[in-house]
Amino acid sequence: MIGRKNVGRPWPMFLVLLALGFFFATYNLLTIVMQHKASSSEGLDADGSKLSDPMIQMPEQTKRAGNLHSKFHVALTATDAPYSQWQCRIMYYWYKKMKDMPGSDMGKFTRVLHSGSPDNLMDEIPTFVVDPLPQGLDRGYIVLNRPWAFVQWLEKATIEEEYILMAEPDHIFANPLPNLAKGNHPAAFPFFYIKPAENEKIIRKFYPEEKGPVNNVDPIGNSPVIIKKTLLEEIAPTWVNVSLRMKDDKETDKAFGWVLEMYAYAVASALHGVRHILRKDFMLQPPWDYEVGKRFIIHYTYGCDYNLKGELTYGKIGEWRFDKRSFLSSPPPKNLSLPPPGVPESVVRLVTMVNEATANIPGWDNLTQ
Repeated sequence: MIGRKNVGRPWPMFLVLLALGFFFATYNLLTIVMQHKASSSEGLDADGSKLSDPMIQMPEQTKRAGNLHSKFHVALTATDAPYSQWQCRIMYYWYKKMKDMPGSDMGKFTRVLHSGSPDNLMDEIPTFVVDPLPQGLDRGYIVLNRPWAFVQWLEKATIEEEYILMAEPDHIFANPLPNLAKGNHPAAFPFFYIKPAENEKIIRKFYPEEKGPVNNVDPIGNSPVIIKKTLLEEIAPTWVNVSLRMKDDKETDKAFGWVLEMYAYAVASALHGVRHILRKDFMLQPPWDYEVGKRFIIHYTYGCDYNLKGELTYGKIGEWRFDKRSFLSSPPPKNLSLPPPGVPESVVRLVTMVNEATANIPGWDNLTQ
């Protein structure tokens, strides 16, 4: 386990450059998404409109276990960059709206701020400040701070709930979220591009054969995951170290790229013998998923670009667009234009929910660093 070290806040321009790097990395994923578009609608039926059975994998021993409906603590890691801040504000707005609705098991909320010092949202969003990794250790891959942030928060914070939801700033709660975990089996969203079996040679560097078959490594990242707090306390230090080892291995770093930290969580949990219940209704990702339906979280990581006929333009800037990376240094304006006719309901819902939040969050236009 690495040691603690206080680090000064990174320059805003540095954070903007990192965000730009993430922009290009995400668009490199578009080729993968396009190749799998028909088969990766993650819970859509053949007509692309509705969920089939949302449960795609449940560990055998959980089938007899009842869901305790214990409250879970909502936790997301974040920086103090404007790009992160405005997403956190929208996320927290919808958390407050959904928290006490029927069907919700949401408990308290914490933004785990890994910039090392308080920012100007401390009075608006419940926040716990932790240190970033020692300078240079992340080598420009800022999400490596996520597992280290969770380690510090779990060690120092008082967390009343038995379970924790690991979330991200670009999540919006679209429906009240129940506790999808069952006992010691966390619930997670399956990502079609996380493929441990197809990367067995690399996975075996960190998950040796004596630990079991490679399909013990679930096709997930750490978010969204609902997990028992005691389990996360065991997994998180391993997650830190696997992440750093993967980043230090040139072959692994090249193969996994910007999803390296996701693979690291999947491997770390497998090393502790933890299997996840895979729920494809946990989350949807516009524009690839067409309807919200009964799914719980909208994840707006992909750009939504359309022409005025309502046709998706696949990585080309559209005549109408919503892309979070258009707002790296300042928040999106209020009352964004709605997409043209023919655009999927999921995209319309996303923009409508962003507009509702920005219209109701006090001081939306006045937030400055």
